[in-house]
Amino acid sequence: MKLARVGRPGEERPVLVDADGIYRDLADHVPDVGGAALSPASLTKLRSLDPKSLRAIPHDARIGPCVAGVGKFICIGLNYSDHAAETGARLPKEPIVFMKATSAIVGPNDPVVRPRDSKKLDWEVELAIVIGARARYVSEDDARRHVAGYCVVNDVSEREFQLERGGTWDKGKGCDSFGPLGPWLVTAEEAGDVNNLALWLEVNGRRCQNGSTANMIFKPDFLVSYVSRFMTLHPGDVISTGTPAGVGLGEKPPRFLNPGDVMELEVQGLGRQRQTVVAEGVHP
Repeated sequence: MKLARVGRPGEERPVLVDADGIYRDLADHVPDVGGAALSPASLTKLRSLDPKSLRAIPHDARIGPCVAGVGKFICIGLNYSDHAAETGARLPKEPIVFMKATSAIVGPNDPVVRPRDSKKLDWEVELAIVIGARARYVSEDDARRHVAGYCVVNDVSEREFQLERGGTWDKGKGCDSFGPLGPWLVTAEEAGDVNNLALWLEVNGRRCQNGSTANMIFKPDFLVSYVSRFMTLHPGDVISTGTPAGVGLGEKPPRFLNPGDVMELEVQGLGRQRQTVVAEGVHP
């Protein structure tokens, strides 16, 4: 099952994406795609609906972030060995966990805003896990029961802010528009083998990242279990699982984004995003 949210920012409606790609209105069945609507019981009820009984929504509607009311936006750093190598970092012995501001979340095709004073704006295609049931000290074997589904994230990063402005990553990760989320939340039974999904990113039509989740150091189920040891995970929380090689920081010489650049990215089976970079102060 594919779930999404469509409409103007702050006015999105929950939808089901049917087998023909038609958006079907779910507003009579769930208030939004988030929180309790992502529980196992709620998802079971949504699966029982006949999509053709739901009102179709025009396909040209804006696609919003696929999860509403995200409580925690958790990220895993350096989770692909090839990405660690290109940035000159040592392979982590345990997952590197940091937080991305929830105010960074935007729709999958909304503009990415280059912040004021930015010099090193970068891209990162990632698989994200969406929590569907409260998780605290869960085992790796039990982790999947706490997952509602998966989606695409572009973990947009400002490398100077991240690496040269005081030693914490969060400043370079949490700027407005740095968390395009979606287009769909694909539930676990439809997402396929999340340990072996292709993912890629292009800038202005040039393929920069071309990887597979098979190359993750720490796999999704382990990450849910691991993070749940340090904080309780709630329905609607998002865990972004890291990026493969091919980021701008890793190029020789490094290459960064400028206004007018276009990013396109996809995770196999989870949909595609497209963002245009705009300068601070000129975006809608």
